[in-house]
Amino acid sequence: MTTDVARDKAARLLKRRGSASSMASADVLRPPDHRHKKAGAGSVSTVSYHDDPGHEDLHMGGHVKMENTYQLAPSTRFPIGSVKGIIRDVLDSYLAEERYSPELCRQMTKTISEVVKARVKELMIPRFKIICLVTIGQLKDQGCRVSSRCLWDPSNDTYASYEFRNSSLFAVGMVFGVYTE
Repeated sequence: MTTDVARDKAARLLKRRGSASSMASADVLRPPDHRHKKAGAGSVSTVSYHDDPGHEDLHMGGHVKMENTYQLAPSTRFPIGSVKGIIRDVLDSYLAEERYSPELCRQMTKTISEVVKARVKELMIPRFKIICLVTIGQLKDQGCRVSSRCLWDPSNDTYASYEFRNSSLFAVGMVFGVYTE
């Protein structure tokens, strides 16, 4: 009796989690019959819906499987001029009248970076990963060095940058276009 209770509990749990029992659906839904004992009735094996080829339509979101294209070079080049224009427009419009304030600039770097990235993605550049960095600092006769590292293919990967200055702050916007094979 305890094995039947355990089997039913396991079947209910597996149905909630999106797995199918090795038992037929009639066995899962049928109340336990204590008169007929089968050999191995206490064991339950499971198959996940993700492993079962007949349940692709049950996935939420409908992940589409795509074949490899083996395309090792981009069909179109990264539009450096257009991207540099986007960076210039965004930095000029957001920072033209701003005074340097550490708290404001901390938030502005995040906002400007997201706006630039969204506008570059609107260009629909195929197969390029877009990485956007914005740095804002105070103008006080100091130097600033910014560096970055990544795996780089000089024949396909590129970047666009623009530097902005007003009376109290400077800003550097960089967008990296890294080709994904």
